[in-house]
Amino acid sequence: MSETNPAEPKDTTAENAVPKAAPKRRFGGTPAQILGALKFYKVLAYATGTMLLLLCVELVVRYGFHSVLMAGGTNSVTGAPHGFGMVGADGVVAGGLNISTLVLIVHGWMYVVYLIADFRLWSLMRWQFGRLVLIALGGVVPFLSFIVEGRIHREVLAEVAANPKAGKRY
Repeated sequence: MSETNPAEPKDTTAENAVPKAAPKRRFGGTPAQILGALKFYKVLAYATGTMLLLLCVELVVRYGFHSVLMAGGTNSVTGAPHGFGMVGADGVVAGGLNISTLVLIVHGWMYVVYLIADFRLWSLMRWQFGRLVLIALGGVVPFLSFIVEGRIHREVLAEVAANPKAGKRY
């Protein structure tokens, strides 16, 4: 038989344990702001992903076939006008528009805007930093932006629907 000492405090935590409620989900903006940021992110994810695939094709053509895509200009050796097509990377065509370089520049600036869209959505959803890094990688790994965008889109819609009163109140 066990004796209890009245001087020792009783451990009543197991007896009086009350289940804790799940922490309330809070967003950094209203549901309308979040859905607007989601739409902006979606457009930029597809545009950046498409430009990244064009960039990959351009790099294969440039370094695999030693050619660039040019529009306009003249052949500096023969003086014949050049319309639109592939030329050697040795710079035989003078003037004109180098489409290959244009793809590089457009993808770079589009990625900057994509990062802004990522940050906006991330801050409104109040996710952890690792989620921002994963979303940002979508713009530099081919095909990843399409995969990540679908996943993020579903998660945002589910979280907003599950927490209708979690939006910031003004």
